[in-house]
Amino acid sequence: MMSNPTLRTEPKPIPAELDRWNWGAFLLNWIWGVGNNTFIALLTLVPFFGILIMPFVLGAKGSKWAWRNGRWDSVAHFKRVQRLWAIWGAVIWVGLFLWFAALFGGVFYSLKNSEAYALGAARLRASAEAADVLGTPIATGFPWGSVSIGGGSGSATLTFSATGPKAAGQVFVDAVRHDGVWSIRSLRLSVEGRDGVIDLLRGMRAELEGAHVRRAAAQMG
Repeated sequence: MMSNPTLRTEPKPIPAELDRWNWGAFLLNWIWGVGNNTFIALLTLVPFFGILIMPFVLGAKGSKWAWRNGRWDSVAHFKRVQRLWAIWGAVIWVGLFLWFAALFGGVFYSLKNSEAYALGAARLRASAEAADVLGTPIATGFPWGSVSIGGGSGSATLTFSATGPKAAGQVFVDAVRHDGVWSIRSLRLSVEGRDGVIDLLRGMRAELEGAHVRRAAAQMG
């Protein structure tokens, strides 16, 4: 009784000059995998594992898998195609970086030049309590948070650094806009190395009340 031998197809060996890091596979991972019949690259879509590990696996093994899974006219053909993948990967990532940089830069610019930030910084510098704790002059940093405006109304929640000769801290601003005019609802200062938060608006109200009392007393005298 005779049996047919099982035919096995040995993987196509990759030339030594091609067995190197594949930037196209690393940068474009699953997109590169679909284009190169290397569907193991779809594992990059698996949360955590795919994002953290598979791009490096593809960078190291991608050339070998693409050579075995594709139909290439020659070594030169393979090199040319993989070089194009690498170029497009670099172009896309650079484009994404520039887009995010422009996006965040625009956000920082709009917050830095917002009326709510300018009003909060001005009130901070006008506070005798802040000047006593931080010293003068007081320098303020880039704000973080949100500003929303609709018609004549709006709201803002901002945080920014404040630094003076004596100390540094963080300022927390809550502002509202009515009929096109901004006003501060809350202005608090947290000083580095000190517990608690200073309510600067309360201190400024106390200063104004004290000034009125002194003015009234002077007029009566």
